[in-house]
Amino acid sequence: MENLDSEVSSLDEQTRLINSCSDNRSETSLEDNVVDTRSELKFEREAESDAEREKRKQIEAAIGNDLTTLNTWKDLAKSKFGLVGDDLRYTVWPLLLGVDPSTDEKIPSLEELSAHPEYQQVVLDVNRSLKRFPPGIPYEQRVALQDQLTVLILRVIIKYPHLRYYQGYHDVAITFLLVVGEAVAFRIMEKLSTENLRECMEPTMEKTDYRLNYIYALLYNVDRDLHNFMDNAGVGTMFALPWFLTWFGHSLNRYKDVVRLYDYFLATPPLMPLYVATSLVVSRRDEVFAESCDMASIHCLLSQIPDNLDFETILIAAEKYYKDYPPDKMEKLVKKRVDREMAERKRNEQMMRDRLRKQKSMWVRFNNRIPAWLVFGRRSRLGLIFTTATVLIGYIYYVKYGVDARMPFLRVKNSKKSGQ
Repeated sequence: MENLDSEVSSLDEQTRLINSCSDNRSETSLEDNVVDTRSELKFEREAESDAEREKRKQIEAAIGNDLTTLNTWKDLAKSKFGLVGDDLRYTVWPLLLGVDPSTDEKIPSLEELSAHPEYQQVVLDVNRSLKRFPPGIPYEQRVALQDQLTVLILRVIIKYPHLRYYQGYHDVAITFLLVVGEAVAFRIMEKLSTENLRECMEPTMEKTDYRLNYIYALLYNVDRDLHNFMDNAGVGTMFALPWFLTWFGHSLNRYKDVVRLYDYFLATPPLMPLYVATSLVVSRRDEVFAESCDMASIHCLLSQIPDNLDFETILIAAEKYYKDYPPDKMEKLVKKRVDREMAERKRNEQMMRDRLRKQKSMWVRFNNRIPAWLVFGRRSRLGLIFTTATVLIGYIYYVKYGVDARMPFLRVKNSKKSGQ
């Protein structure tokens, strides 16, 4: 444990700063231009209610009991208020995943990892993720956290070279880095990357795109009218892509909501974020129906998650959806939808090819009517030169002799008449 303590002690100080930070100011005017202020997380620590303090006592009692089982940890994480505070999450999150927080593994420096092919992209994404850092955090601490985040991500993808970094992965990694520190966050991220997030880290997003269709399969069962409205509007699933890839970390405004959902996802099956996404959409059905039945309006509405959602109610509904409609029962509907979309895409592509073929055919017919000597090519350059010379001589002749130059035989005819 001494190694663990030495590795995370510096970040523990930063974590305490995060938990006690109530300063909501922007850092600099330059960063204000970079940060999406709508998505800026609010790290102020809210006072715990009586019910939350009671839940805290339950968790502390479970931590002090050597006989506490994994099911107990899961129940505590899923039930109302989740794990309540980051100090408790620091202890319970590794227990939920069964990871060993102690490690003798040396953490490489940023310079040692800079030769990795993904390095530049990771650094770029990390530098653009200012909104995920506590407002008012001192510049030196923010830079240190950014470096730790970059190292954390690169360590995972170097250890598992078959996994591919994706944009949004850093939103997941930073949540664990802020709560449990660099050493434990690495253990958690390698566990999630090889299990929960594995499909998202494949070379293509094909499986991820497929999974997102579970949302419509669920809507078809739990709210047919909402399903039909969104389907007729052609909304698709892109609005939920960042939800699934980042466990809502990129899309939520309040830090408290982010870590509450992470409590829940760590204690539930890997596809549960899709059930929570469906429950969230259903909770906003009145807002959806108030929009025009078109893709742009509904996509814009759903992609912006308001601050006043009751996530405890949303999670209860998601739990019921999973129990009533588990993934294996949804597979047939999902495949049917994907096959339909594939057939429609092929029809559209065929229509485009037919249109291009028709346009090409018209050009071929037109081109066939053009004399070969007018077409510029290897075998017709002399014809082009001859044509150009003819036009040029005609123009010079026209300019030199005036209007009559256009029809010289008329000049000869007129001179004969005058002679008579």
